[in-house]
Amino acid sequence: MKTDRKKAILDIVTHYEVDTQETLQALLLERGFSVTQATVSRDIREMNLTKVLGEGGSYKYSVPRADRDGGALANLSRYFADSVYGVDRAMNTVVIKCHAGAASAVCARLDNAGYSDIVGTLAGDDTIFVMMRSTEDAEKMLSILEKLL
Repeated sequence: MKTDRKKAILDIVTHYEVDTQETLQALLLERGFSVTQATVSRDIREMNLTKVLGEGGSYKYSVPRADRDGGALANLSRYFADSVYGVDRAMNTVVIKCHAGAASAVCARLDNAGYSDIVGTLAGDDTIFVMMRSTEDAEKMLSILEKLL
């Protein structure tokens, strides 16, 4: 649900002049996502949305340039190198060990990187669990993540 909501947010801020969290919350509700203002605020922070000057002269939310240019993987790579100190695998689950407090930000970037073999992710304070579709997919993901270290 969180990944679907974030995809909806990306679509909304790409196609509409969203100037406030309340506007974003209302547009999400129109798409079937009933969320609190706190959830919208957290999503904005995790997705690194920024406010830029819109065409009408007012400020609007915008996707970071790296993400607009298809750089979600590059974005992940930068955060990964600074925030992660180890990766491991157990069957079809990849475990990512992060510095304290960094797991949520790394996980959000991993979610946005577009890996179709990821079933879901779960981030704590310093650990991320990545559920893959198969053990083979987990092996491939582990190899990719090890290269990012």
